[in-house]
Amino acid sequence: MEAAVIDAGTQLLKAGTAVPDQAPPMIIPSQMKRMVEDGTSGDNNESVFEDVTVDPVVRGYIRDWDAMEDLLHYVLYTSLGWEEGNEGQVLFTDPLCTPKAVREQLVQLMFETFNVSGFYASEQAVLSLYAVGRISGCTVDIGHGKIDIAPVLEGAVQHIASRRFEIGGVDLTKLLAQELSKSNLLVNLNASDAEMLKVKYSCCAEDELAYEKTQRSSDTEEHTLPDGQVIRIRREKYTIGEALFQPSILGIEALGIVEQLVRSISTVSSENHRQLLENTVLCGGITSMPGFEDRFQKEASLCSSAIRPSLVKPPEYMPDKLTEYSAWVGGAILAKVVFPQNQHVTKGDYDETGPSIVHRKCF
Repeated sequence: MEAAVIDAGTQLLKAGTAVPDQAPPMIIPSQMKRMVEDGTSGDNNESVFEDVTVDPVVRGYIRDWDAMEDLLHYVLYTSLGWEEGNEGQVLFTDPLCTPKAVREQLVQLMFETFNVSGFYASEQAVLSLYAVGRISGCTVDIGHGKIDIAPVLEGAVQHIASRRFEIGGVDLTKLLAQELSKSNLLVNLNASDAEMLKVKYSCCAEDELAYEKTQRSSDTEEHTLPDGQVIRIRREKYTIGEALFQPSILGIEALGIVEQLVRSISTVSSENHRQLLENTVLCGGITSMPGFEDRFQKEASLCSSAIRPSLVKPPEYMPDKLTEYSAWVGGAILAKVVFPQNQHVTKGDYDETGPSIVHRKCF
């Protein structure tokens, strides 16, 4: 049985068996619905239930372990076809700076609840580099709940130089909803509609001057929402991309994402600057918006560093839209190495040492 690879994000969970050169066969929302009693009674004194939204993963980290257990049970047994009593091996992707307690609780859940025969976890930054054929470089990962900038040397994240920001796609969705509500006063826009509009219409201006021009004059596009309301989108679609280069749009006093990258790498030994900057990898669905990559490159050409960041293109044999699931693809590549070579955490390892074994064998 091939090992399972799971990348559990704030918005989407990617899962599948370890086949490195394909997209994950399973991409589902991480968010779940749970039926709970609302404390009232309906006809015949029957309890009344209501749907409650549950987020197992918040800002990249697992927060609701009961919900995550339910989600993983569905993924492994229903979707991937595991059979109870004949469980396989599993590799998880780790967000940057995952707390030790979270890693230990995950390995405990997998061995004690799911009875896996083997476990491994590796950091998303390392895996995203593997997906494009690199072991050194720097990843800029813009997720739904966070932004991670992580320099990696010879397969090891340079944690002292890494940067994590607790803003991401969810905050950009809220920003778009706020901007659209100002210009569409009679439209009632919910969060799911705003997310859909962000994915469909958001784009990036060529530079700051071009962005300022869009704010004065932009073509109007009309979109009919599922409930029949018609919303008009103009300059707002450029705001999403611009907020990543001008965080003040989000009300945050911080440097833009390219300058943050340069500052991060500047704290690494100077002899490694070129290797890191010239192997920059963009990750996350937001980075695939029209114009983002060109804007990133243009900002890079103007940055304060003597060595300019340059982006690594995915190999042609890799699946389309690799930026959206590069950590999963890298995990599939790594699973083909660690499990056959017995570099993973085995059931014997876990029984002998306990959850802390994850820090010794998974790095």
